[in-house]
Amino acid sequence: MKEKAVVPFEQESPPSIEEIKEGIRFQCEEIINFCEEAQKDQSFYCFEKALKKLVSQLSCLFFQLFLMTCHQRLSYDQWLASGLYYVKKRPIARKIKTIYGEVKYWRIYLIRKGKKGGGFYPLDAVLGLTRDGFSPLVMSLATKLATRVSFGSAVLLFRCFYGWAPSSESIEHLVLGIGWEASAYMEVVDSPYGDGEILVIECDGKATPSATEKELAKRRGKRKGKGCSCGCQRHRGKAKRKSRKRKRRKKGDKSKNGRSITIAVMYTLKIGDDGRLHGPINKKVWGSYAPRQAMFEWIRRQATKRGFPPGTNMRIHIAVDGEKCLRDGLSKLFPEATFALDIRHLEEKLWEIGRTFYAEGSEELEEWVEEKRSLLYAGRAAELVSQLKDLKKTLSKRAKRDIGKWQALTKLIGYMELRLDMMAYNELINEDLPIATGIVEGAARYVVGERMDCSGMRWIPGRAQALLHLRCIELNGEWDKFFEWGYKRWHQKLRQSEKVLLRTNMPLDLSLNQNVNSEQELSNAA
Repeated sequence: MKEKAVVPFEQESPPSIEEIKEGIRFQCEEIINFCEEAQKDQSFYCFEKALKKLVSQLSCLFFQLFLMTCHQRLSYDQWLASGLYYVKKRPIARKIKTIYGEVKYWRIYLIRKGKKGGGFYPLDAVLGLTRDGFSPLVMSLATKLATRVSFGSAVLLFRCFYGWAPSSESIEHLVLGIGWEASAYMEVVDSPYGDGEILVIECDGKATPSATEKELAKRRGKRKGKGCSCGCQRHRGKAKRKSRKRKRRKKGDKSKNGRSITIAVMYTLKIGDDGRLHGPINKKVWGSYAPRQAMFEWIRRQATKRGFPPGTNMRIHIAVDGEKCLRDGLSKLFPEATFALDIRHLEEKLWEIGRTFYAEGSEELEEWVEEKRSLLYAGRAAELVSQLKDLKKTLSKRAKRDIGKWQALTKLIGYMELRLDMMAYNELINEDLPIATGIVEGAARYVVGERMDCSGMRWIPGRAQALLHLRCIELNGEWDKFFEWGYKRWHQKLRQSEKVLLRTNMPLDLSLNQNVNSEQELSNAA
């Protein structure tokens, strides 16, 4: 086998196009010779690993050929003719990390006259390369992985496929930077094609564990010494546990310190030839830590975009759980909509009441609950409330044997009386409309729970907001469309001689007014 040549992209001075081409030819010969001279007893596994490394080196050479060709062909007349810039004649080297590895290339720097630090690199602007040090595909893949798995797992998965990976800190900062664009994208994205005649909205909440100020101060403070002479992980952990007194939680104390996310799912239903409603069609999920009023207004804007504006004659149906603020907030923006209280929540409450009267698992309990459930499904919720009131009259709120039953009945009666207008289940069933919030309950589990409510996780809401928005976009199946939209915006800024750095450590602002204004500004800019 030939002696390995010096790879051009490791040189200190710019290589010529012919030198890069010669390196490519040499690398191709290397691969051919490697395949032909492979030992007979070599396993396919070892051969595959070695070949992958050689092919990655060849790919980096092709990247360098492309970059250096663009560098030599690029004309700077359009910038120099303006009289605002002059050329720093010596090319400046830069390394960029692609999916196949690190590539070194050179480009000219234009200096802005009379303005310190006002120059830019025309080649980077023309090609759409930001100051992040990663190729666009690397940023897209790494960020997309982080929406599915933890930052550490994203590093491992990326390395498994490409042999290297950005650091977990870099991926986290990319998520924050790209996450700033997510809200604006949802405002300007086109309405889905082929919607149905009936719009269904389901809304719910889900809390994620958030870091307390005490925990943040501990993380950000100066780290203490190892606390042991040997410094091994086992004894270091023991010394750490002995040095601090951990306060024991009392019964009922919560350690989660949950911060609520409002989740909305929107989809349409189409009337079929059989007269039934079929779907869901174009289902979209979105969540936010922002105040609920911000989410309600987002839902209103999205409904208008999908052809269901205020005052429309088209049918809008909203299903929510028992949180009164959801009904109150949405009814102001959708006065023409019909509302349904999740019947599964009511059934659970009936089972709770039944267990105070009958033994768990008994036939009497099942018969009692089934009788009450039948009234709900028949649209006779008011009659059910009257029966519960009559049952309550048979109890004494002073007797110990009745106090628990009396309190439970009082609570359920008050709950139902405030929501009787949302319990027209018989009519909704006849119209084939949903009377439960199963879709948004599932969204709360797979959008939030599977990624953001795992063991040991503690989130800062402003930072978690970026990941939540990107995860919603990815799960909606719009990641490629979103990233291309964002890339065009970054590319446009680069062409306007702006410096673009996506990676950031700055959390999103969750305040209502600033969030809405920023979305509108970004939409206008797009």
